[in-house]
Amino acid sequence: MRSLSIGATGMLAQQLNVEVISHNIANMNTTSYQRRRAEFQDLLYQNLRRVGSESSDADTTVPVGVQVGLGVKTAAVYRITEQGNLTLTENPLDVAINGEGYFQVDLPSGETAYTRAGSFQLDGQGDLVTVDGFTVNPGITIPANAVDISINASGQVLVSIDGQTGTSNVGQLELARFANDAGLLAIGDNLFMETPASGTPNTAVPGTTGFGTIQQGFLETSNVNVVEEITNLITAQRAYEMNSKVIETSDQMMSTLTNLR
Repeated sequence: MRSLSIGATGMLAQQLNVEVISHNIANMNTTSYQRRRAEFQDLLYQNLRRVGSESSDADTTVPVGVQVGLGVKTAAVYRITEQGNLTLTENPLDVAINGEGYFQVDLPSGETAYTRAGSFQLDGQGDLVTVDGFTVNPGITIPANAVDISINASGQVLVSIDGQTGTSNVGQLELARFANDAGLLAIGDNLFMETPASGTPNTAVPGTTGFGTIQQGFLETSNVNVVEEITNLITAQRAYEMNSKVIETSDQMMSTLTNLR
């Protein structure tokens, strides 16, 4: 009774689908979160009568054959890199990327992580850091006597010093791009790591061809569409119920066989 195991694979697939959808909904207010989508593939097939095999000594062949599928499997949980909306915060250290690219962050381990969450802050030494205290690469230090911070579209960090006219350039934000953004490894805390699937990063200043620009006083919101996620949730629930019905029906059929006298 293959339908028992086939229905079980369907229930497991939809369980994962619901988990992905619930993760999207849970992060609907997470800065720069990129929604995920589960993708599935059919499992192997059993050839009860192989298509194209000879059906007689006269060189006739089987035109269709008999293939029985064995269910479904998860192929990938794909990250959709569509940009979210930009929301105004008016915080001078909040910056959003309008277009392609990632900020670079130095981890305590010495590795470089990547993020689109530009909710930066200053530590006790005036260094520009993430909310977890990780240094934004390249390192930028704001003088203690700075009275105003301005970050232009090209990523130049300009400050006004108390008692001085004009502005001083104290650093330059850089962005990184990858050949395959979906291949980045999510490690939590809005951070990603380079992998062989993502390729090596190309870095440049914002506004360079192919790279986004910087918007000061804005943050990128999640790209989760709540209405779409609720619709997907209902669809996954119905699919789960139908697969459970397959198992129930198969069990009733087996009970009929065992009750034969």
